[in-house]
Amino acid sequence: MNVFRILGDVSHLLAIIILLLKIQKSKSCAGISGKSQILFALVFTTRYLDLFTTFISVYNTVMKVIFLICAYITVYMIYVKFRKTFDSENDSFRLEFLLVPVTGLSFLENHSFTPLEILWTFSIYLESVAILPQLFMISKTGEAETITTHYLFFLGLYRALYIANWVWRYYTENFYDQIAVVSGVVQTIFYCDFFYLYITKVLKGKKLSLPMPV
Repeated sequence: MNVFRILGDVSHLLAIIILLLKIQKSKSCAGISGKSQILFALVFTTRYLDLFTTFISVYNTVMKVIFLICAYITVYMIYVKFRKTFDSENDSFRLEFLLVPVTGLSFLENHSFTPLEILWTFSIYLESVAILPQLFMISKTGEAETITTHYLFFLGLYRALYIANWVWRYYTENFYDQIAVVSGVVQTIFYCDFFYLYITKVLKGKKLSLPMPV
């Protein structure tokens, strides 16, 4: 395991912790897309089914369990504990626009036509677009809280670090997973505008707004 993978996992975990602390401290999930969090919970659930079939390492198992637990705690906070603060009106992205093509693509393009492999492939494709409801919500409201932008920054940083991890593995292990790499690049592209605005506005103490996602 290389440093890019570890830093990517840390960045991903930090993003989730920032989000959970934001919700718990403010006792509000205002500005957070519940639909994006449902998609992320679905991503982890379908990707980590190998917990029941394959043991890789203690680190791998612990991180998977943490991500699963945190994902469902986040969904619980949004739709149960602090549901009165949930902005369902602006969290209006239609999930079928993502789930239908992702499901179809996972059946058409995968490493092997087995249930676990198809579900893993589904999770990879879905993760690449799971942030779109959140970006769409920000574009509708016109701005995002600073703490929410920090969450998005570390989430995007996690994916960028994983691309570095794949480059490293290609040159050191001759390992290349086209499905994971292409999906990761697509996901990172969605963050490009956000990264620019984060650096030019948020880090200078200004409010952040995003254009309508394509």
